[in-house]
Amino acid sequence: MTDPAPEIAVLLVDDQDLVRSGLRRILRRKDGFTIIAECADGDEVAAAVGRHRPDVVVMDLRMKRVDGIEATRLLTAQSGPPVLALTTFNDDELLSGVLRAGAAGFVLKDSSAEELIRAVRAVAAGHSYLDPAVTSRVLSTYRKAATSPRATAVSDLTARELDVLTLIARGRSNSEIADELSISGLTVKSHIGRIFVKLNLRDRAAAIIHAYDTGIVAPPVTQEPGNRSAKVVSVTLENPRPR
Repeated sequence: MTDPAPEIAVLLVDDQDLVRSGLRRILRRKDGFTIIAECADGDEVAAAVGRHRPDVVVMDLRMKRVDGIEATRLLTAQSGPPVLALTTFNDDELLSGVLRAGAAGFVLKDSSAEELIRAVRAVAAGHSYLDPAVTSRVLSTYRKAATSPRATAVSDLTARELDVLTLIARGRSNSEIADELSISGLTVKSHIGRIFVKLNLRDRAAAIIHAYDTGIVAPPVTQEPGNRSAKVVSVTLENPRPR
C-alpha cells in the first residue's frame, strides 16, 4: 500500500481574522494541508518561519506595519520558504513588486477554493503560480518597472535554447521541458542559465516577459473581473530559487 503524501505545512499571513478563517476552511487537513501558524502582520513572519519551518507562506500584501513585499524580500534574502501572494484585483503594482521581491507567484482573494488549493500545492512543490485572471496586466507592470535593460533580439540563442525559452513561456516546468525535448533535467538547467546570460534576464518571470515582448509566444488567456467562471489557463512555472 502506498504511503499517503505528506501534508503541506502552511503559514498564513493576513491582518484580517476573517480572511485567515476563510483560508483555514479551504486549506483543510483532508485535502493535504496543515496550518502550522498564523501571522497578523509582516513583521511577525521571519520569527514564525524560523519557529515552524513551513513548506509555503500564503502572504497578504497590504498590512499595517510591514507589508507583504518587504516580508517576502526578507524571506528571499534568507532563502526562506516560497511565498504565494494573496491580494485583490486592484493591486497590479503590488503584485509586480512582490514578484520582484522573490515571490513564487500570486492568486487573487476572489479565486475559487479549487484554484487556491492548486496554487498552494504548486508553490509548495517548488513551482510558481500566476493567477491567469491578471497575469498579462501584472507582467506588463513588472516589465515597465524593470530596472535592468533586457535584450530584445533572440538571434544569439541556439535552436535548442529557443525551444527551452518557448516552453518556459508556455508554463512548462524543468522536468516537463526535459521530457518534451528528450533531454536531462541538468541539461535544461544549463540551457536556462545560458538563456538568462545571453538575454540579460534575472529570472523566469523576466524570461516570460521577454518571450511575450518578442512574439515568441502569446500571453495567457485572461479574464475580466467578475468573470471568474470563464475558462482558466494558468501559468505554472518551476521556481528556480533553492528551497
